[in-house]
Amino acid sequence: MKISDVLASVYAYHPDLGPDYDGCDGIKCGDPDRECTGIVSALVPNVDVIRKTIEMGCNLLYVHEPTSYLTPDLKGWRANYKCDIYDEKMKLLEDNGIVVFRDHDHMHAHRPDSIFTGVIKYMGWEDYLKDSGNKVPFGYVIELPEEVTVAEMNKELIDKIGLHGTRYIGRPEDKIKKLALVGHIYPDAFIPASEKGGYYTDYTTEIIRAMQEEHIDAIIPGEIIEWNLLSYIRDGISLGRNMACFNIGHFNWEELGAKYAADWLTDLTKGEVKVSYVPTGDLWNYQLA
Repeated sequence: MKISDVLASVYAYHPDLGPDYDGCDGIKCGDPDRECTGIVSALVPNVDVIRKTIEMGCNLLYVHEPTSYLTPDLKGWRANYKCDIYDEKMKLLEDNGIVVFRDHDHMHAHRPDSIFTGVIKYMGWEDYLKDSGNKVPFGYVIELPEEVTVAEMNKELIDKIGLHGTRYIGRPEDKIKKLALVGHIYPDAFIPASEKGGYYTDYTTEIIRAMQEEHIDAIIPGEIIEWNLLSYIRDGISLGRNMACFNIGHFNWEELGAKYAADWLTDLTKGEVKVSYVPTGDLWNYQLA
């Protein structure tokens, strides 16, 4: 089975984004006409993941996040200066004949979303999913069968995702039952800010609305800023509410989606090639005061 055959199956599996699609998905390096010796699914193609791919004898590295350090993830280094670390990384890939394929936009366009299906599956929350994108825009509402403490949820996230620790807002002893995976908390994300009829609205105001109306105790966001939603949660805690925010980081937030990708890639390739999941590893270390 050639690498190009694997990728053709992937494109057939995902929704077609049309002939004018000009996003970040696609081959970032390597020759897709080579026979596929194995597939590694990983969230991020960092150097440690690449080394593990080499060690496993695989030559297709299937990732969700950028290969380059440029936001558009263009093929090749496009800044107007040399980047030695990027060059070394690419040499490692080229010397070992590895194709890197990025699947970002198509995964999120899939219905259900390929990334968050995996997060919910491997967190063990499939039976507790109460809403997808209706109560919380671009969010997933989970109602646990029984209350857990903030400290217990921290431990669950650490154990199931493989974190070095958590950064959170809340009191460890407070109990939560309903939580939401929400999108990126920064200006003009998902719902552009607007002022109409004397009222201000944006994505964060809609999450606050949902937290109040749906009695959501805690959120796990993608990206954060601190002056709006997080400040609302901190003030709520100060006023005696049981509330929390688990800020585990964007990569950790989506990590289990790469684990799930290994499942459906195995189905697509029908056992003709080995498919393995390689954790990216927590980007963050923690030193307590």
